[in-house]
Parts: sequence; C-alpha cells; structure tokens
Amino acid sequence: MAAYRIEKDSLGEMQVPADALYAAQTQRAVLNFPISGQHPYPAFVWSMAMIKRAAAEVNCDLGLLDPKLADAIIQASQEVIDGQHREFFVVDPFQAGAGTSHNMNTNEVIANRANQILGFALDSTKKPINPNDHVNMAQSTNDTIPTAIRLGCLWRLPELLTTIDALAAALDAKAEEFDGIVKSGRTHLQDAVPVRLGQEFGAYARAVQYDRERIAVAGDRLRRIGIGGTATGSGLNAHPEYHPRMVTRLSDLLGQELRSSGNLFESMQSMADAADFSSSIRTLCVTLVRVANDLRLLSSGPTTGLDEIRLPAIQPGSSIMPGKVNPVLAEMLNMACFHIQGCDHCVTLAAQAGQLELNVMMPIIAHNLFEMMHILNGALAAFTTKCVVGIVANADKAHGWLARNPILVTALNSRIGYDNGAKVAKESLATGKTIKQVVIEKGLLKAEEIDELLDTRIMTEGGIMGMASGG
Repeated sequence: MAAYRIEKDSLGEMQVPADALYAAQTQRAVLNFPISGQHPYPAFVWSMAMIKRAAAEVNCDLGLLDPKLADAIIQASQEVIDGQHREFFVVDPFQAGAGTSHNMNTNEVIANRANQILGFALDSTKKPINPNDHVNMAQSTNDTIPTAIRLGCLWRLPELLTTIDALAAALDAKAEEFDGIVKSGRTHLQDAVPVRLGQEFGAYARAVQYDRERIAVAGDRLRRIGIGGTATGSGLNAHPEYHPRMVTRLSDLLGQELRSSGNLFESMQSMADAADFSSSIRTLCVTLVRVANDLRLLSSGPTTGLDEIRLPAIQPGSSIMPGKVNPVLAEMLNMACFHIQGCDHCVTLAAQAGQLELNVMMPIIAHNLFEMMHILNGALAAFTTKCVVGIVANADKAHGWLARNPILVTALNSRIGYDNGAKVAKESLATGKTIKQVVIEKGLLKAEEIDELLDTRIMTEGGIMGMASGG
C-alpha cells in the first residue's frame, strides 16, 4: 500500500498519509502549525462530534440531507463520541484563528469514516459525502467552535463538581474530628486569641463549598448556545428552524438542559461566558493555594516549626537529608493552581481580543479551559485522597503553643481594660511568666476570676468573657 494518497481542497492537492481519516485541510494545518506537539483535548473532539451528529439529524429531519448520507454521518460521529479515531485529531492547539483547522479536522474525519461506512475507500474519487457540503451543513467554524467550548466544559463539569465536593467533605470530616482541639489563633502570623483546629478546617471546607457554587453558577451560563448563527450570527445557509431544533437535539444527546443564547450575534462576538467560567475556577485556585499554604505552615517542622498537624508521609523528602519528609501534595496543589491561574489569564486576554463579529482566539480559549478542568480534577483528587483524609492532629503541640500565648489576656479586656492588658502581655513576654501570674501580681484580678475568664474553649465560642456570671 502506498504511504500517501492524494486529497484535494480549494487550494489544490495535498499528500495525506494513506490510512489517515483526515484530508487536505487537516494536513495543511499539521504542516503549518508544528507548534507545541499537543493534540486537542478529548472534550474538544467529543463536543465537535456531538455537534456534527446533531446537525446531521436535524438537517435530515428538515429534508435538507439525504437520509442515507445522514445515517452514515451519524454513525461516524457516534464512533468519535465513543472515543474511536482519536489518533486522527492532530491539529495543534496553536492554530488558525477561530478554529477552522479543528473544525475541518472534525469534518474530514467524520466524512471519510462515513464514506467508509457506505463502502467507499479512502482513496476513492467518488466518495459521496463531502466534509463541507454534508458534515458541515448549516454550520460555520464561527458557531460550532464556541458551542463546542460550552459543551465540552459542560461534559466535564459534573466530574469537576464531584471532585470538589469530595475535598469539601474531607475537610468537613477533619473539622469534626479536630473540634475538641483548642489552639492558638494567628493573625499576621503573630499570636492571636484561641481557635479550635476544627474551626480552621471548617472554614476551609466552607470556602471550598462557596467556590464550588461559583463554578456551578458560571457553568450554568455555558448552557446558552448560539449554534445556527453560521458565519456572523445571521444564520445564513441554515434553515430557520435549525437553531431551535439543534438546541433541543443537543440537550437530548447530552442529557443536559441547554437553551438558546437569545442573540446569535452575541454568541460569536463574546467569549464572556467562557471567561466567567474560567475566572470561577481561578477563584477556587486562590482558595486552594491559601489552604495548601496553611497546611504547610501548620505541619512545619516538625521540631522547629508549628507541628500542630501531621500530613501523611508518602515519600522521602530529600536526596541528602535522611528522614526528611516534605508536604509534597500541598506543594503539588500549589503548582497545579499556579498553572491554572496562568491558563485563566490566557483565557482573559483571548476573550478580550475579539473584533467585530468574531473572536478569532477561540482555539486557545478552548485548550486552556479544558486544560484547567483536566489538571484541577487530577490535582484535587490526589490532594484529597493522599493528603487531606490522612491528616492527624498533634494536640499536645497545639495545647503547648496555646499555653505560652500572651494574647490570651484579650479575654480579660472587659475586666482590666485594654491598656492594662497590653502591659500584662508585654511583661509576660519579657519575663516568661504566665498571664495569670502577672495579673495576680499586679492585683488586677483574683485567681478564681482569672481561671473563669481564661477558659480557652469558651473563648473560641465568642461573646464577652465572664458575662454569664454577672461580671
């Protein structure tokens, strides 16, 4: 068999690998854009194939596409949806603006596979299904690519939300487990009034839950699709019923409720929904970096740091220092989140770079959104299962730090006043004496009053210390 076959497009002939399902336009893109060596994310391939299948069904129902051709296109599209033929989706993410190369890669693969289904060889000159006329019927790159971005994100969204839920649940479980451990609070990385270790972890869990809500809300806006706008939003070359029927058919195929964007011109001009979704993921990463850094601080040492929690020891931490163990999962999460925040910045820049009727930066928007979701899923799953669920508290160290905290004097403010409290704290720091010792020596309160006011567990519940006893 020959190594190549000849395929033609509007610019002329191209040599294409003999067994490749793609054709001339894809081959041109391979030669023109040898940029990163990366291929499109599965979500991008899946979502484009879903559009091609739905379009074949709708156009056939409208009497515009021969049923025999439509059936072959539907079958070929479904094979791609099911994960087949992925090796033929070869266009680099850094490609022609708007995504024409990716769209034509999809059209060519599905057309050639559909022709095979109809009994025509790849090198046949009589193939009945044309990539543009049939697979791309009533479509343009300009309405399929923004729709595919939305569908691909929605496809992966349930998985991402489930992964986030698992982290929030693991943090919640630790909050309950650690609720009895009273420790020193810290603000500005300096001593502060007591908190419970469980309260710290409960706050982490709630922050993650709030960020999850933001992602879900932003994801809902991705359900607004503008398929049917074709080249500029006018719907030229599409049946008047094509857009609403596509919304309905894609909803059925995805098993998710989609809706019309309401303005097909806006759907091509604006990538604001994609930028909004990206920023919601970035906000979660802001939270995750903060939490990961807190866990690194709380587990620091162990002999020369805070050492209030212990993270699971999953690998040696040094090639030269025996016995060293590092917080590697928290470090990994930081790196993943830094990368994701960089991807979000790229999405932001690309979203603002559209001109007039079209944003031509959609391929890099798609690539970065799918990358963000892919990396975040993996990073969160590893962080949750290999780190958070295995965290243990070092109650002795937490209680020891708390006992030496001069800021406990804050609980006496209502009795001795702020100025006296400041003097007591300074003397305690200078002499090493406890707050109780200094207060008694100064004659500010009696011992039994101090014991009541310095109940650290009650201090973590808020309110004015000593008020219950009438003081």
